[in-house]
Amino acid sequence: MDPVNILCVKWGTKYGPDYVNKLHSMVGRNMSRPYRFVCLTDDATGIDPRIETRPLPPIGIPEFDTATGWTRLHGWLKVTVFASPLYDLTGPTLFLDVDIVITGPLDDFFDPPGEFIVIKEWDKQDETGNTSVFRFTAGAHGDLVAYLGQSLTSAQGDYRNEQEFVTSYFSRQGKMTYWPAGWCVSFKRHCMHRGVMGYFKPARIPDGAKVVVFHGKPNPPDAIIGRSGKWYRRVLPVAWVDALWR
Repeated sequence: MDPVNILCVKWGTKYGPDYVNKLHSMVGRNMSRPYRFVCLTDDATGIDPRIETRPLPPIGIPEFDTATGWTRLHGWLKVTVFASPLYDLTGPTLFLDVDIVITGPLDDFFDPPGEFIVIKEWDKQDETGNTSVFRFTAGAHGDLVAYLGQSLTSAQGDYRNEQEFVTSYFSRQGKMTYWPAGWCVSFKRHCMHRGVMGYFKPARIPDGAKVVVFHGKPNPPDAIIGRSGKWYRRVLPVAWVDALWR
């Protein structure tokens, strides 16, 4: 069986190297087929030497443009994964955000056919996807990078963030499909109990969930100690996050 790729991106200081190292460890416990694990980063300090690291690919977008207000630290750096070529990576590639918790086998993510498969954004009625987990073919979508470089100002004006731009682009091309419902769940929306029950019951893993996505607050270390990060949300300490996020 040919190896597949697991890819993540880390830049700036929001997430430390421990996030990459723990993601690597979780993948190792949940993949049975051969794979390469690669992290694109602007700073490999502290990342486990067993992890392949590569610099963030230069894609011709300026670090900062005073006319457009563009900065590479806006979160749009995920689009660098669509660089063509992407170093020596080829073939099926599963992108994972570093702030997820893996709760089930990942091999299944390489089975569904499709050019770009992504999470259906839970709170959107349109085609928007959530790019915490998506699969594509490495090096096959350089046109997206070229289009963004030519339309930088309009892209930032029309889309709030990278995932809206990316999923709209692939949707317009007819190349986007979604993961089966329930494979990827939101910690806040699907794991936490609603209303007053959140004060008495800790978050749970929904049946069939393979990946729990942490977006906004709390992050995995917050969930472990029961810190919500928001005054209006109660989060009890979550033992399974502590057991799995390592």
